[in-house]
Amino acid sequence: MKADLNPHISVDCVVFGFDGNELNVLLINRDPADASHPTGKLKLPGDLIIRSEMLAAAAQRILTEFTGLHDIYLKQFGIFDDPQRLDSSDDLEWLRNRSGLSIERVVTVAYYSLVKINHSIQTDLSIAYHACWYPCASIPALIFDHNRIIENGMEVLRRELLTEPLCFELLPDKFAINQLQRLYEAILGCSLDNRNFRKKIQRLPYIEPLNERQKGVPHKPARLHVFDNEKYLLLKKDHTIFIL
Repeated sequence: MKADLNPHISVDCVVFGFDGNELNVLLINRDPADASHPTGKLKLPGDLIIRSEMLAAAAQRILTEFTGLHDIYLKQFGIFDDPQRLDSSDDLEWLRNRSGLSIERVVTVAYYSLVKINHSIQTDLSIAYHACWYPCASIPALIFDHNRIIENGMEVLRRELLTEPLCFELLPDKFAINQLQRLYEAILGCSLDNRNFRKKIQRLPYIEPLNERQKGVPHKPARLHVFDNEKYLLLKKDHTIFIL
């Protein structure tokens, strides 16, 4: 397998998930030997690509290996080619030992993915590498330039959230408007006026109210809604309509 790896190109995946209050990112331990020690060096799920592999296929392979999920939202958002990104001698030595290759420089192509946290499942690799969700607001120091990759991924997500219905990739299929607002606030990093937000959402024809309410919540159950993707796509043919 090592002989099949391209020593110059890697793929790193920023996997975002929403726990109902905070936006989280999936991180793994650098080495499986440290799996029982969460204080070990952390990184994004990623790998050198296989020589015969397309970039998107590599990203999907990595995501499936660590989440067990298929057909989830995945988008390329950046290329990180700083010649000094591997300058840490410890990290570079680790990469050389792990790959068995004489590596001097690696360009990484970054993808971000949006998953429902309760849909992700444990896989052999996620267990071995102690994959865990970390709040985006308090990410520890990671190897290489992975902190910068996450920051750039967040910036892209914030921009695209205002023109595309990406939030519904992170929410349950049935959601309350206050859940939707908390998600927007978590991603945008600011508070939104509750009344204005509700008015804007209620004007969107592809967010449909149900005759159902939340269950098992410690407050007055809110009405549930669903996102009608088919209706959204029909309306989108005319103009961009998802702007808050």
